[in-house]
Amino acid sequence: MTSNTRVVVIGAGLAGVRLARRLGELGTPALLVGEEEHPPYNRVLLAEVLAGRYAPEVISLPAPARTVRARVTGIDRAARTLACADGSSIAYDRLVLATGSNPVLPPLRGLFPHGCEFPEGVHAFRTMDDCLGLAKAVRPGVRAVVVGGGLLGVSAARALAVRGAQVVLAQQAERLMERQLDPDASRLVLRHLRDLGVEVHTECHVRDVRCVGGAVRSVEMADGYALDADLVVIACGVRPRAGLAEQAGLAVHKGILVDDELRTSDPHIHAIGDCAQHDGTVYGLAAPALEQADVLAEVLAGRDGARYTGTRALTRLTLTGPDSPFDLAAFGEPEGRPGDDVVRIADATRGTYRKVVVRGDRLVGGVLVGELGTVGALARAWEGAEPLLDDGPLLHLLTTDGGS
Repeated sequence: MTSNTRVVVIGAGLAGVRLARRLGELGTPALLVGEEEHPPYNRVLLAEVLAGRYAPEVISLPAPARTVRARVTGIDRAARTLACADGSSIAYDRLVLATGSNPVLPPLRGLFPHGCEFPEGVHAFRTMDDCLGLAKAVRPGVRAVVVGGGLLGVSAARALAVRGAQVVLAQQAERLMERQLDPDASRLVLRHLRDLGVEVHTECHVRDVRCVGGAVRSVEMADGYALDADLVVIACGVRPRAGLAEQAGLAVHKGILVDDELRTSDPHIHAIGDCAQHDGTVYGLAAPALEQADVLAEVLAGRDGARYTGTRALTRLTLTGPDSPFDLAAFGEPEGRPGDDVVRIADATRGTYRKVVVRGDRLVGGVLVGELGTVGALARAWEGAEPLLDDGPLLHLLTTDGGS
């Protein structure tokens, strides 16, 4: 690629900002296009802003010099131009879609009484505007219902409780964070939330949002049980934001399909981050998005041999507070198969839990709750997929502080 090739990146989140900055360092400046009115920020830390630990500016990302605010409404692949909502257009030689993901909105009655607008008091929890709207609405004693008990729902419930809200969390699955954690770790998360005063309902299905005068007043379960609510937070996960790609005729399955050079079905268009699907996987996590950005920067700068082969991603949740810090990390397969070696170390008094799963001579998964001193050593052993040393007992790997 020549140095004057015009690279345009749509999306000013972690992936887009990382790519634009790396391209600048490699001598291939890119134009970063973001549609939010706020400067780029680290979405991973929104729960800490909601909890009051960080001011919004603390989680800002260093924006590249060539950054514009615009909402892209269409891609003309033949002309290689972007159409923007304000009527302007942007030309590109190479286009990168780093459009992220949208919140999953469950089919609840009453969720959209006025077309596409939530009723007053109902919030998603995905953007800075979502976060600031919730922070403005929450106050001690306010009744908040969080719908969803995954990573996002747990983070939101915890942050609201720290702010003094009376929080109820409604989870359709049988336990919290069931995609990342084993049952023992889920129980520790449950205990932590209950210690903060959060009321948790699992295996329940919310079917209705009840409003009076355009403002939410309660949510109703499938069994008819109603929960009073001044605030409702929809935290049912995310899905790739692939609408622009679909409209442009790019190949999309769960996300925008990309190859090892992170190219879409159009060789002039790439995709990275939450919107991209590589080798059947949509990661939806920060670490893979950053790794994809680094690889694509090398590709676009013309570095030979740059390829993305996948990320062994670790899920980490760190929510701190003056009285009740909570840390969690999970990676790989948290549940063992028949024949696997599984080692657990639990301290019920301190609320800590460490577990690893070993298959043959390979570490294939682990869960840590509470003290995360060993997460660095464990993650390195897992990410490297190297055989465990015969003279390094698994217990030593679990208990030795390898740094975080």
